[in-house]
Amino acid sequence: MTGQAAAIKASQDVTHVDVLIVGAGISGIGSAYHLQEQSPGKSYVILEMKETFGGTWETHKYPGVRSDSDLYTFGYRFKPWIGPPIASSAEILKYMGEVIEDNGIAPHIRYGHRITRAAWDSKTNLWTVDAVRASDASEVSFTANFLWMCQGYYDHEKPYMPDWPGMDRYKGQLIHAQLWVPKIDYTGKKVLVIGSGATAATVIPAFAEKAAHVTMLQRSPTYFYCSENKNELADRMREIGIDEPTIHRVVRAQIMYDQDVTQRRCIEEPDAVFEDLKALVRAFTGKEDFEFEPHFIPKYRPWQQRLAFCPEGDIFRAAVQGKLTIFTDELETFTETGVRTKSGDEIEADIIVAATGFNLLMMGGIPFFVDDQPVDWHETVNYRGMMFTGVPNMVWVMGYFRASWTLRVDMLGDFVCKLLNHMDEKGVKRVEVALRDEDHNMPLYDWIENENFNPGYLMRGLKLMPRRGDKPEWRHNQDYWREKDEIPFIDLEGSEFVYDGVRAGTRVTEAA
Repeated sequence: MTGQAAAIKASQDVTHVDVLIVGAGISGIGSAYHLQEQSPGKSYVILEMKETFGGTWETHKYPGVRSDSDLYTFGYRFKPWIGPPIASSAEILKYMGEVIEDNGIAPHIRYGHRITRAAWDSKTNLWTVDAVRASDASEVSFTANFLWMCQGYYDHEKPYMPDWPGMDRYKGQLIHAQLWVPKIDYTGKKVLVIGSGATAATVIPAFAEKAAHVTMLQRSPTYFYCSENKNELADRMREIGIDEPTIHRVVRAQIMYDQDVTQRRCIEEPDAVFEDLKALVRAFTGKEDFEFEPHFIPKYRPWQQRLAFCPEGDIFRAAVQGKLTIFTDELETFTETGVRTKSGDEIEADIIVAATGFNLLMMGGIPFFVDDQPVDWHETVNYRGMMFTGVPNMVWVMGYFRASWTLRVDMLGDFVCKLLNHMDEKGVKRVEVALRDEDHNMPLYDWIENENFNPGYLMRGLKLMPRRGDKPEWRHNQDYWREKDEIPFIDLEGSEFVYDGVRAGTRVTEAA
C-alpha cells in the first residue's frame, strides 16, 4: 500500500474535525488549500456527493463544455495557469487534480457522501452533519467545530426545464444540456438549441462542426465579448523568459484592471460598450455589414447579466457560415417533428437541447437546524454574502457573477482562516454575526436588486435566499473591485461579531 493510500485509508475513520468543508468543486478544493496553508493545525474533511472532484466541471458533459471566464482569474491565485485563457472542462479538471495531488488534499476527501442534515448545538458548540454513503447506503455522522459551505448554488441533478405545451408529442430526442450524455450522436442531425446564454453559445459551435444544421430559439439575445483565445501579455512575458508565477500574478492584475474598467463603462456608457462589442463581432466574422437586428440586440443593459467570453467569435461565425439559424421568439408548442413558435414558424429537429439554465439550490438543499429549530434562509440576513444572522460557526462561499468565481474563493479563504485563528487567540468556541445597534430598523430586501443582476435562475429563487440590508456589511454586492479593498480589512472585533454569546467590543467584568 502506498503512503497516500495508507493515509486515505486511515482518514476514513475520522468522524470529528475542526473544520468540515462541503463540496470538492472549485470552491472546496481552494478552501482546503488555504486552510492547510494558513491554519495548518486544523483538522478537516471534505464531504463530496459525487464520486470524484470537480463540481460543476464534472456535472456538465455537453459538447464543447468550457469556461466562460479566463483561467488566469478563474484559476487559483496560488497556482499559475499555463494555457489558453478559455479552457475545456477536461483542462480545468486536470488543473484541479494537480492542486489536490501537489498539496496532499486527497486523504481528506470523502467521495460519495450525500449530506442529509446539518445541525448546530449551542451546548456543545458543534455541528453534527449526517450523510449517506453511496458505496453501501450506510448512514454516517460527523461532528465539526466549524462548517465551510462550498457546495455551489444550483441543483446538479435537476436543471430548470420549462413545462412547454406538447412536449409529450415530440418524437425526437429532448434533453437538457445539464443532463447531456456524451454517447449521444448528433452527426448529420438537425439540432435545435433552446436558449441564448453561455451554455447555448458553447454547445452551438460544437454542434455546428458535425450536425446537419443547428437552430437556436431564444426569447431574448445575450451580450458576448469576442476575443482570440490567447493572452498577448502572457505570451510576450513567456517569450522573454519571465517565470510562470510572475506571469500569473501580473496577467491576473491586468485582466482584473481591464474588467473593472469595462464594468464601470457598462454602467456609465452602456451604449458605447455595446458598439465596442459589435465591432468585435464584425472583426471576427469579417462582415462589416453583420446584421444585429433582431437576433443580437439584448433587452437588458450589459451589467445586468454576465458578459460571457466568446472565443474567436465562434457562435457568430457559425451564423455567418450558414451553419446556424436563429429565431427570436417564444415557443408556443412542441410538435411531433420539432416546435412551433408563437409567430407560427415550424422548426424541425432530430434532437432538441434545452439550454434553459438551472435551478438555484440554497445550501445544496440540505436541511439545517440551529438548536433543533429549522433554519429558513430567507429569514436570515446575510453578512457580506458569507455569514448569516442566527447561524453560528459557518461561512458560505458564494462567488461572483461578473468576475471569476474563484477570486472570491481565495478572498474568503483568507477571511475564514483569519477568523479561525482569531478565535483561537481569543480562546472562544463560537462566532456568529448579529445586527448592530445602528442597524435597528434597517430595511430588509431580497438578496439582490433586479436592476443589479437579474438572470432567470436568480429571479426564480430569490425567496430561497437570505435577505440583505441597505448597508454594505449586510449584502453581497457582487463587486470584486470593492470587496478586495474591504474584506481583507474586516475588523474581527467589530460589533457585528458575537463570540461565545458576547458581542465584540463589549467589556465583560466579573462580579466581585
